Amino acid sequence: MSNAETEQWIPSRNPWIIMIPVMLSVFMFALDETISNVALPYMAGSFSISHNESTWIITSYLVASGVLIPAVDFFCKLFGRKTYLLISITIFTIASVLCGLSNSMAMMLFARILQGIGGGGIMPISQAVIFEIFPKEKRAAAMAVFGLGVVMAPIMGPALGGYLTETLSWPFIYFINVPFGIIAFHLTKMLVEDPPYARKQKNVSMDYSGFFFLCVWLLTLQVVLDKGNDADWFSAAWICKLFAISMMAMVAFFTIQVKKKKPLIDLSILKDGNFFFGTIVLMVLMGVMMASAAILPSMLQQLMGYTSFLSGISMVPRGGGCLLATVICGILTPKIGTKPLIITGLIILGIGGLMFGEINTQIALIDIALPNFVFGLGMIMAMVPMMNLSCSTLTNSQQTNAAGVQNLLKNIGAAIGTSIATTMISRFSQVHQMMMVGHLNFSSDAFTAKLNALAGSFAVNTDIATALHMAENQIYNQLLQQSSLWGYVETFRYFGISAFVIIPLVLLIRKKTA
Repeated sequence: MSNAETEQWIPSRNPWIIMIPVMLSVFMFALDETISNVALPYMAGSFSISHNESTWIITSYLVASGVLIPAVDFFCKLFGRKTYLLISITIFTIASVLCGLSNSMAMMLFARILQGIGGGGIMPISQAVIFEIFPKEKRAAAMAVFGLGVVMAPIMGPALGGYLTETLSWPFIYFINVPFGIIAFHLTKMLVEDPPYARKQKNVSMDYSGFFFLCVWLLTLQVVLDKGNDADWFSAAWICKLFAISMMAMVAFFTIQVKKKKPLIDLSILKDGNFFFGTIVLMVLMGVMMASAAILPSMLQQLMGYTSFLSGISMVPRGGGCLLATVICGILTPKIGTKPLIITGLIILGIGGLMFGEINTQIALIDIALPNFVFGLGMIMAMVPMMNLSCSTLTNSQQTNAAGVQNLLKNIGAAIGTSIATTMISRFSQVHQMMMVGHLNFSSDAFTAKLNALAGSFAVNTDIATALHMAENQIYNQLLQQSSLWGYVETFRYFGISAFVIIPLVLLIRKKTA
C-alpha cells in the first residue's frame, strides 16, 4: 500500500498501551537467543553429548528464525498480520514447553527449531507494528524503546539463565516463557489491530521452490559447521557430501531468486554498495556478538569453576557498555555523523577482544567486567549506526525487502560465527596441548621440581608410587586447563582482529547525496 494510506490509519487505542504485548513478545524472543548459553554444560550432561554438540541448541534456534524471516511477508498476507503474530507467539510458547520437557538431544533440537520458527515472525512484525501505530514525531522514541529491548534481552539472558539453572534446573529457562507467552497472546488479541493494508489477502503467491532450497542450504550448512570439527572436516566423506548438497542448494536458491518474477527475496538490492558492504559488516558483528556471548560463560564455568549464575552475571557489564553506547550514539550522530562513530566503535570492539586475549586462570570476576564493558560499548557504537547507514541510500519501497534480507544474513552470520568460534577453541586447544606436552619430561628442571613437590605432599597420605602417579595426573590436568584457556584466549583475539579487518568496508560506504 502507499505511504499515504499508511499515514491515514490511526489505531483506536493509545500506542504505548499497544506496545506492551508487542515488546513482551520481542523481549521473549530476543532473550532466548542467549538464555541457553550458561546452561549448555548442564544440558550436555543431561543428553550425554560433548560441549561442541551442545552449541547446536543455540545455532539451531538462530538458523530456524533466520530461515523464516524472508517468508514473514507471505504469511502476513495469507493469515493477516495480527493473526500471524498470534500464531507465532503460540508456536513459540508451545515450543518452549517442549524444550523444557526434552529428554534427548534430538527432541531438544526439534523443539528449538520449532521455537525459532515461532520467534522468526515476532521480530519483523513487531517492528512494523511499532513503526505504524506511532505518529512521526513519536516514532524515534518508540523505536528507541524497541531497540533497547532488542539489545538488553540477549545481555540479560545469561544472567537470568544462570539464576534459574542454579536455583531450579535448566528446563526452567524455557518454562519461564510460558506465562509471558500466554499474557502476550491475550494482550495481543485484545489490543493489537491490523490496518486495512495488513489484513488477510486473497490470491497470495509464495515462492515455494525458493523457500525449499533456502531451508536445505542453511540446514545442511549448519550441520557441516557444527559437526565438521568432530569429523575432521573434509577428511570425512559424509561432510563432503553434505557440503556439496548445501552448495548446490545455495546455487539453486540464488538462481531462482534472480530468474523468478515474484521471488522470496529481491536480490537486486545487493547492487546497492552501501547495503552490500554494510550488511557484510553487520554479519561479522552479529557473529562476534553471539559467539562471544556463547563462549565466555562456557569458559568461566569449565576452566575457572564459576557457577552458572556467576558466569551469567559476568555478561551484565556488557549491558552497561551497550546502554552507554546508545546514549553516545544519540548525542554524537547528529554532530559527527555515522561513519566516524562506526569506525570508533569497531576500534573499541577490537580493543575489547584483545583485552579478553590477556586473561588467565587467576582472574576474578571483576577482571572480566572491564573487557566486557568495552566489548559492549564498541559493539553497539558500531552496530546501531551501521544499521541506519547501510539502508540510507535505499528508497522507502525497498526498506521492507532490505530488512528481510539483512535480518536473514545477520542470523546466518550469528549461527556461523558461533560454530566457527567453537571449532577455533577446539583446534587452538589441541595445538597448544601438543606444544606444551613436550615440556613434560624429566629433562626439564621445572617439571621435575614440580613433580617432586606434588609427590612429596601426596606421599603424606599414601605410598610414594601412588603419590607420584597422582602428581603426574595433576600436572597433566593443569596442562589441559592451560591449553583450553589458550584456545579461548586466541579465539577472543581473533574477534578483536576481525573488528579491525572490516574497518575498510566502512570506508567504502558513501553518504546519501539526495
